[in-house]
Amino acid sequence: MFVASFTLVLPFFPTGTFERMEDEGDIATAFTLARIVSNIPISRGGPTSLVIFDIHALQERFYFGDNVLPCFESGIPLLKHRLHQLTDSTNISIAFPDEGAWKRFHNHLQHFPTIICTKVREGDKRIVRLKEGEATGRHVVIVDDLVQSGGTLIECQKVLQSHGALKVSAYATHGVFPAKSWEKFLPKDNGEQDFAYFWITDSCPLTVREVIGKPPFEVLSLAGSIAGALHI
Repeated sequence: MFVASFTLVLPFFPTGTFERMEDEGDIATAFTLARIVSNIPISRGGPTSLVIFDIHALQERFYFGDNVLPCFESGIPLLKHRLHQLTDSTNISIAFPDEGAWKRFHNHLQHFPTIICTKVREGDKRIVRLKEGEATGRHVVIVDDLVQSGGTLIECQKVLQSHGALKVSAYATHGVFPAKSWEKFLPKDNGEQDFAYFWITDSCPLTVREVIGKPPFEVLSLAGSIAGALHI
């Protein structure tokens, strides 16, 4: 009642991957959290402002009620800035691990050659295939909103390498990495590493604490983007 304005910065919407109900008794926790946040009382200046980076499912934008004003930001500008700093910046192609990632991010990365991967079912397995684009001789950067086990990224890397990619890197805004799954991406005992770079933002601070200073990981700070969203 006495607050002039209220802004909630939630870089990672933690239940964003749980938006579907498939079995009896399941709870759509993404929608539930959105409803909880939507019940923050209105301040004197109006509804609460909510800042979120790269929410997982685009339909989740519409889960929030009228009591909040969601501001959806992206970490992609940080990636673009970092890519332009690389010595091989003119030889970069962007790969999307599935159609969902392409729909989400391709408009932000139009000036890079694009590669699209897809998952096809073979028996009980889901296999990653190259759907379109040319990887031969390119530094290919796989782009997605979040990474958990990392299995899809690893399969994409293998496919791109088999199609002649010079080297492969990855970017995910949210490095969730449950159960230390980030360890899969560390250099092998012989010093070889499958990924030249793996960029994440600092939206998941516990992960950042574990991977900081460990190749191929590089952490891109959201601080400037958050300040911009808050008009500081």
